[in-house]
Amino acid sequence: MKINKLDKTNLICIASIGKPRGLKGEFFLNSFCDPKDNIINYNNFLIEDNVISDFKVSYIKKVNSKFFSKINGIDDLDEIKIHTNKKLYIHKEDLPELDNDEMYWHELIGSKVIDNNPHEVLGIVSNVLNFGSNDCLEVKPFKDSIDETTRLIPFVKDKTIKNIDKVNKEIFVDWDKSY
Repeated sequence: MKINKLDKTNLICIASIGKPRGLKGEFFLNSFCDPKDNIINYNNFLIEDNVISDFKVSYIKKVNSKFFSKINGIDDLDEIKIHTNKKLYIHKEDLPELDNDEMYWHELIGSKVIDNNPHEVLGIVSNVLNFGSNDCLEVKPFKDSIDETTRLIPFVKDKTIKNIDKVNKEIFVDWDKSY
């Protein structure tokens, strides 16, 4: 499968190839999973830009807090160096099932954000960003909205995020429109 800008809609980036480890084609694997150890549960990876035909990860190992890995057919340092920083993807359907009250961040994108008091639509989630202390919803106004303000709303359950309606893709927040 060729991965380009047009067909990443059903894919999730969960890792990247880090710097080489040793001389036999191994590399450090940067896990984007939470918790990071979950990277070990996946095996059907796709590589950015499909730069390796018959791409297959041989193994993923953990030593202390770092992960390292190897790709079938890449057996030396110079070959793996070329692929440093390439992103690794999986299909969204390969993600584990969640409980009814849980969602993946990508499922929040496109949700309507509604202020609880007054009951007013603030916009649509365009992205979920992480600034270290907590995640934030990037909320863009509707195209025909008079208010053109893009808002960053901290994702703090029971404080700013009051309720999430998965079925109707609505997020109810306690957020002053003037922020």
